[in-house]
Amino acid sequence: MSHPKFIINATTDERFHFNLTAKNAQVILTSQTYTAKTNALNGIESVQHNSKNDENFERNESSNNQYYFNLKAQNSLVIGTSEMYNSKEARDNGIESVKANGHTKEIDDQTL
Repeated sequence: MSHPKFIINATTDERFHFNLTAKNAQVILTSQTYTAKTNALNGIESVQHNSKNDENFERNESSNNQYYFNLKAQNSLVIGTSEMYNSKEARDNGIESVKANGHTKEIDDQTL
C-alpha cells in the first residue's frame, strides 16, 4: 500500500490510535488513543473532513521553544497532534502537508 495513508495500530492494553503519513511515508499527524477501533475510524473521518480548513489548525510553541500543531474538529476537540519542529516554518510546512494528504481514503489497519 502506498502513501499517503492512515495507519491504525493497537497498544498493548488493547487501545487504538492512528498516524497519517505523507507521500514520503513520514508521519505527519498522530491521534489520541481510543478505547475502541470504531472510535479511531471516526477520528480518521474527522481528519478527512477537518484537515481542509486552515482555521482547524492550532499553532503552538512548547516550553522548550519547539513548534507543533493540533488539528481540531468543529467542536474544538483535538483530533491529532504533529511532531515537534525546530522552526515555525517547518511546523507550517507540516500543516500544509496534512492539508494536502489528510483527505486520503487509504487505511492500513495493522490490528488485523
